[in-house]
Amino acid sequence: MQSLRALLFCLITGVLAGCGHAPPEQTHDACLILEDNRAWWRDLRQSEDRWGISPGIQLAILKRESSFDANARPARQRLLGFIPGRRPSSAYGYAQALDGTWDWYREETGRRFADRDDFGDAVDFIGWYGHMSGRLSGIAATDARSQYLAYHQGHTGYNNGSYRNISWLNRAADQVATDAARYDSQISHCRRRLNRRFLGVF
Repeated sequence: MQSLRALLFCLITGVLAGCGHAPPEQTHDACLILEDNRAWWRDLRQSEDRWGISPGIQLAILKRESSFDANARPARQRLLGFIPGRRPSSAYGYAQALDGTWDWYREETGRRFADRDDFGDAVDFIGWYGHMSGRLSGIAATDARSQYLAYHQGHTGYNNGSYRNISWLNRAADQVATDAARYDSQISHCRRRLNRRFLGVF
C-alpha cells in the first residue's frame, strides 16, 4: 500500500516536476553516487552490456555535461546584459543531447519513447553514441578522452580535427579521462557491494 501511494504521488507530481533524482551532493566518488541512486547502477550496467562503454566513462560524460542534473539546459543568452534571450543550443537533460542527435538515437535504436531527463535513457544514449564513435571515427570504447571529443564535436567534427586548437575543450576532455579512470577504479572496488544492494531495490 505504501509503495502504491508513492507511485501515485510520483505520477501526479511528475506532471509538474518529474520524478527524477536530485543531482548527487558529491560527484567525486562513484560508489557513493551509486549507493545513493541504486537504480542508476542497473542502468549503467545495461548500457555497458549493450554498447561496451564502461560505467566510469558514462558517469564522467554525465558529470561534465550536466553535473547529473536531469533538467540541465544551456544558459540563455542575455540581450543588453539582462533580457533573457534564446538558448545557444537545444541541448537538454542528463546527457545534454541535442534535438537532432536524440532523434537519430531514437530512430537507430527503436526507443521511440526515450526521454533525455530519464537516467536510463541518457546512459543508453551515451553508450550508443560511444558505439557509433567506434564505427564512424575508429575510437576505442576505452578511450575516454577521444570519446568525449567526438561526443562534443560530433563525428564529422572529430574526424576533421576541429578540436585540436580549442584549448578549453582539450582541457575538458583531459578532465573527463581523469574522472572516467577514477570512477572505473572506484567501481571495481565496490561492484560486488553495489550488486548485492541492488537486489533490494525493487
